[in-house]
Formats: sequence, C-alpha cells, structure tokens
Amino acid sequence: MFGYYDIPLEIVTEEISLSLEREGEAFIYRSECADTKVEKILLLGAGKVLINPVEPLNKPKELASSLLIEFEKSLLVEPKATRKIFVTYPIEIGVLISTNGDVEVLDILTLARQKFTLYGDPRSGVICKYWRSKVCSTRPAVNPIHEGVIELNITNMTSEWVKLTKVIFNAYGMKIYYRDDLVAMRARMKIMHGHNAETDFIDAPLEAGMTKAMELYTAKKLQVTTTKFVMEVGL
Repeated sequence: MFGYYDIPLEIVTEEISLSLEREGEAFIYRSECADTKVEKILLLGAGKVLINPVEPLNKPKELASSLLIEFEKSLLVEPKATRKIFVTYPIEIGVLISTNGDVEVLDILTLARQKFTLYGDPRSGVICKYWRSKVCSTRPAVNPIHEGVIELNITNMTSEWVKLTKVIFNAYGMKIYYRDDLVAMRARMKIMHGHNAETDFIDAPLEAGMTKAMELYTAKKLQVTTTKFVMEVGL
C-alpha cells in the first residue's frame, strides 16, 4: 500500500481502510485502523497522496522522540569486535498530502500496541516508546504493515565482554526505506569505555530496490540538533 496516489483514492485491506473522495467543492478523508476512525474535510485543488512508513513515535501522541527496543534475550558482545544482528520495530504509516511542492501530514496509522517506558532516573530520565524484539542473526520475515526490520551493526570498542539488553534510537536520525514486502532501517551501535554506547542510523537501504521514505520531521519542518542517542545509564 506504500507509494504515491492520485486523488481521489480508496485503499482497503483486511486491517486498514482509507479514502479521499470529492463531495461538492471539498474532499472528505476517511480512515479506519485498529478500531480508530478519522474523518477530515479538505479544501484543495490538485495534489497527490503519499503513503509511507514514518518514524514510529507519533501514536497515540507525540510523547517521546526516542525508541527503546528491549531484547527478548540478552546479548554478549566480545571485546574489540563488530557484529551484526537484526531486530524488529513497530510500524507507523503516514498519510501525507502533497500540493504545489508543500507536504502536510494528513493522518498516521498504526496496528502496533502502544507502550512507553522511562530510561534513566525518574527526575531526569528520557521517556521512550517501548518495543520488545527477538534478536536474529538473519533478516526475520515480518508483515510490513505491522513490523519493520533494523539491521544493527554493534562495535565493542572496549577490551571487555559487554552484555546488552536493549538499544535506544533517536527518532530524528531514522532513515527508513521500504518496498511492498519490507520496511527497514540500518543502524550502528558503538560501545565505549564505561559501558556507554552511542547509536545512529546509516542512510542506505537494507536491500536493493527499496525507496527512501519521507522523514516526518522534514515534512513538519522541525529543526533537528542531533540524530544520535547516547546510552549512559545502562545497556
């Protein structure tokens, strides 16, 4: 269901339906996803609709700008080594309308369960969107409207074995690529002295033939100061 569409449009799947239809001098947008219904009136001329995966931190509200993925099983990384794993993350689908070069966020849909957690001290910690994932050595098969895949390259720069139970990402660094059967990102995690770690994203597709998704903070014209996340109070 990802890609550009002419207006009017109607998309119906087993779990998501959306439409943009003319009624008189206006257009009516309707969507239904996970028992949530949305209806909006649009006054517009010509335009296109872009449906693509977006940073998964917008639903139910924009409460966090970081995504914490907890591993189902802890991971031990040997000293002075770089290793690759795959984890999953929740999908959020952006419905964006493009007119005369401007892009507006019309709706965001998700079938994922919403949960938040706190990383760090209750007074100064970071609120994160929470997701629990298996750790895989090869790319897992997923339903692309439910889950995406992150290829995570982990570098242990220390001279000690390091135990990992989670990874945290800054949403404003996410570089999402998609095709009909796959939504994916590539990321790196650098473990440093003192068991601190820094995460960031790689702006490249996981596999050939994937399209880069429009970044939601670009569409919203937000100013971004950093794309990295530094894990300082626990790995």
